[in-house]
Amino acid sequence: MGKSIPQYLGQLDIRKSVVSLATGAGAIYLLYKAIKAGIKCKPPLCTNSPICIARLAVERERHGRDSGELRRLLNSLECKQDEYAKSMILHSITRCVYLLEAEASACTTDDIVLLGYMLDDKDNSVKTQALNTLKAFSGIRKFRLKIQEHSIKVLELISTIWDTELHIAGLRLLNNLPLPDYVHPQLRRVMPALMEILQSDYILAQVQAVRLLSYLAQKNDLLYDILNCQVHSNFLNLFQPTQPGSLLYEVLVFAERLSEGRNAPHYRAVKWHYNEQSLHESLFGEESRLADRLLALVIHPEEDVQIQACKVIVSLQYPQDLRSRPSSCQPSRSYFKNTE
Repeated sequence: MGKSIPQYLGQLDIRKSVVSLATGAGAIYLLYKAIKAGIKCKPPLCTNSPICIARLAVERERHGRDSGELRRLLNSLECKQDEYAKSMILHSITRCVYLLEAEASACTTDDIVLLGYMLDDKDNSVKTQALNTLKAFSGIRKFRLKIQEHSIKVLELISTIWDTELHIAGLRLLNNLPLPDYVHPQLRRVMPALMEILQSDYILAQVQAVRLLSYLAQKNDLLYDILNCQVHSNFLNLFQPTQPGSLLYEVLVFAERLSEGRNAPHYRAVKWHYNEQSLHESLFGEESRLADRLLALVIHPEEDVQIQACKVIVSLQYPQDLRSRPSSCQPSRSYFKNTE
């Protein structure tokens, strides 16, 4: 009372400012205490988080004690689970195999058989996680032969299901295994599917597919099947400088393997016939523009790509058997005679 309205409002503004400052200072103080407490406090001895479980398991193994985590996960996989639970369990098993070397080595071939059953699950995510888990176990020598037994099934999945994650997981597994000769008939049947994956727009799947094809190109009984496989008319786009360097390098390795294979004496001793849309015609046919693509890659910014492009050029100009005898070497028909 007795105060004018301007005086009252001014006093009110001052009180608001004081309250605001006090509130801000209080908030800063509380934040400081929280940070200080966070720095000082120790994590709980055990939580249910995957990170904590993995940390404890690794710590126990480091001290020579079996955490039992991997065995518990494998046992739980034998119980009835829904698709999501199975997928998460398999993911955890994969992580444990990589982290817990001793526990993983103590597993048995029965565990590999159990994982193989997961490849028949109706859910693609379960199949994919099972493939990842088998890939993890394939790093342990004693399981490799048992895992090889699933090669035909893996090839079947890759060729019949169009799922990028499944393709990547399956191809990574196959690329980590020596494929036995009895798998070759199945490989011939899935060759078109592998070529389709190579020509897709998913870089990780493409890289894995071309790595497998490069490996298979060194098998004498599969070389013709690869070269005669039908490809898209724009196949040479895989050699464009704008492609990722990781893919370009692998595609160039593939081209070199094919070139060396077709120039080998035993292969040239047979008169082969190729389809017009075949990989052979796209790369090595009279109308092929591979030479232009390779010359552009010689100045690629990545050195690995440059070197590999030069290797392909050399393999195209000189058959493999003649390159080992330079004194009597006679160049075959050069793909670069007009571009020297």
